[in-house]
Amino acid sequence: MGNLFCCVQVDQSTVAIRERFGKFVDVLEPGCHCLPWFLGHQLAGHLSLRLQQLDVRCETKTKDNVFVNVVASIQYRALANKADDAFYKLTNTRSQIQAYVFDVIRASVPKLNLDAAFEQKNEIAKAVEDELEKAMSAYGYEIVQTLIVDIEPDVHVKRAMNEINAAARMRVATNEKAEAEKILQIKRAEGEAESKYLSGLGIARQRQAIVDGLRDSVLGFSVNVPGTTAKDVMDMVLVTQYFDTMKEIGAASKSSTVFIPHGPGAVRDVASQIRDGLLQVLNRIAHRDKEAETKSLLKLKLALNLSNVPADTSKARSVPMEIRELPPLTAEKFATGSYLLKGFRISPIPPATAAKTFSHCSSTC
Repeated sequence: MGNLFCCVQVDQSTVAIRERFGKFVDVLEPGCHCLPWFLGHQLAGHLSLRLQQLDVRCETKTKDNVFVNVVASIQYRALANKADDAFYKLTNTRSQIQAYVFDVIRASVPKLNLDAAFEQKNEIAKAVEDELEKAMSAYGYEIVQTLIVDIEPDVHVKRAMNEINAAARMRVATNEKAEAEKILQIKRAEGEAESKYLSGLGIARQRQAIVDGLRDSVLGFSVNVPGTTAKDVMDMVLVTQYFDTMKEIGAASKSSTVFIPHGPGAVRDVASQIRDGLLQVLNRIAHRDKEAETKSLLKLKLALNLSNVPADTSKARSVPMEIRELPPLTAEKFATGSYLLKGFRISPIPPATAAKTFSHCSSTC
């Protein structure tokens, strides 16, 4: 009907391209326009000036060889003053923009590691926007904004990243828990140390009071009861304390105390055992010294060629003492055989052998 009366309507945010016999004439703004079709005027088409969005999914590889899908959203619109360029110069605007996005993303992402790609999403979007702005402005389009919506790595890579993150957080949590337990143990140890210190002070004061009371009791009992000695009083006090202790142990229902010994005369038995043990140790030491002296006497017999060595070790024990009391032994006296020991006699030997034996004896003895 509009063509019948040579009138056309252009909607808001839209422009129309008018041609005459197939040649571009002008751009029609929104409103009603007269197109005398019989003079060769016609509408070539309409061009929307509204903001449009194109989502582009691009698969690429990062610097650390991880394949990712980068999703970019391109917001663009046609310029009213360049509507003829936008209408005539591009056949498929969306394919053209998609090609530029692929080119920029596949040139930028391979320079970055996976973590860096996530951190530098804005830089990648800025690079895509700058490249599209330079390319599409010549075709009458304006790039309003470019957004990197998502970077999707492979499912296995994503799972591995989550495990790494979980392990790192678990390590931090473990360290924090260990530090908390350390602080708790330190505070508990400090509390126990303070408790033991105060308990020790209490025990010391208690024992001091007991000692003072015992001293007063002993002195008072000795004065009031003639003929008693301090030992009698102490024996009585010890027996009293013994029965008090046995009473306290028996009164507890869940006592873990083992009272050893259980008889009043056990103290004397313990003292006897300690004394017998010390005597056994001393006897072993004396026996070992006696054997050492016997071995020394045998070595002396071999060196000096002695005869009539007594088998009784009691006589042998006096030999070293008698040797120390004799005048110095010389090689001449040793060779003549006139040098006498108490209970021994040195057999005469040749001078050369005597000198050799004497020197050997001097060095070994």
